[in-house]
Order: sequence, then structure tokens, then C-alpha cells
Amino acid sequence: MTSTLSEENYLKAIFHSSRNSKEKVSITTLAASLENTAASVISMLRKLTAKELVDYDKKKGASLTTAGEKAAIDIVRKHRLWEVLLAEKLEFSWEEIHDIAEQLEHVHHPELADRLDKFLGFPQFDPHGHPIPDIKGNISKVSGKLLADSAIGIELEVVGVKDSSSMFLNYLKQLNIKIGSKLMVEQIIDFDQSAVIKINNSSIISVSRKFLESILTT
Repeated sequence: MTSTLSEENYLKAIFHSSRNSKEKVSITTLAASLENTAASVISMLRKLTAKELVDYDKKKGASLTTAGEKAAIDIVRKHRLWEVLLAEKLEFSWEEIHDIAEQLEHVHHPELADRLDKFLGFPQFDPHGHPIPDIKGNISKVSGKLLADSAIGIELEVVGVKDSSSMFLNYLKQLNIKIGSKLMVEQIIDFDQSAVIKINNSSIISVSRKFLESILTT
């Protein structure tokens, strides 16, 4: 069953929002994620329910059906494979690749993802540290933990980011933080749970709690 670009974005948003929970995704969460109104979200969920891609309950929210999850994983797989291609073969920077892959993920061809996967040598993670679904839809678990959960005074290595927006990645570029960078939390500020961190054993800066919750380390 063919889905529109907008429908695919909804499936992907539900997939990402429900990865760490068995609960249905609320209308409020989807509206914020997709930067859309609640009324528009409800209208689209009804369409996706009619296509048997989503299970929607007006009180509890939405979850993906088996068919919906398969479609969402296919989109995510293409997106992350495109990111690898853009970064490794076309030498785009990591703050550029997400927005380009957002467009390329909607290209449909039954063999496209598999050929990309083979051409790239079957990568397991994209340049942002996110796991790439394999041909069967299996997704590896990310072993990294949030910088927000690290102990003070322990040097950790950046293995991924939870926020792939160009704005955040540009900020990381300004700070000279990338996959493999070394970070150490030196102090947590009680007032707002922001922190003072050391980057690559040299520069020391203050960062927000949101920053700490957007970096995966090991």
C-alpha cells in the first residue's frame, strides 16, 4: 500500500516516540514532534487507521500496527543508510546529512535499501550513532548512556546523539564535539541541573540539561 510523504513522516514520528515505551503515543506528543496542530494530527491518524497502519484511540493516542511498524522501519533504514552514504562517500558534514536524508528517505524502489546497504558494507550505525535496521528489520540496541547519567569526574567517549537536528549538530561542531570526542562532567549546578563539562581534556564550558540529555556516551 502506497503512503504519501506526510503519512510516512507520521509513521516515523510514532515509531521514534514509542521506541522506549509500550504506551500509545499521545496526540500532544505527536503534534509537538511534527510541529502540527492537534486537529491535523487526529485527521491524519484516522487516515492511517483506515489504511491499517495505525491503531488510534482518541483517549490513549496512537501505536503502529505490524504493517505500520514495518513501513516505519523501512523509512528509518533508508534514512540512516543515506546518511552513511552522504557522510562517507559524498563527504557531507554530519550537521548537513540529516536534512538531506529526510528528503531521500521517501524515494521508493524495492531494491534501493538493500543495494545501498551492500554498497556501504552493511554498516550497523549511522554517522550520528543511531543503529541501522538490517534487511529483516532487526535493530541493534545502543549501548551508550546519556551524558546526563554520567558520574562527575569520569572521562567518557561520545558514541551518538539523540538530537539530530541541524541546529544541535552545528552547535556541537562549534564546540568541536563529534563521535569519538572525550567529555567529562566536572560539576552539576543544583539550581537548574545544568553542568560544567570538559571537552577533549582542554576547553571547559557550561551546558544545559537538555544538552546532557542529547549526548550518548560510553
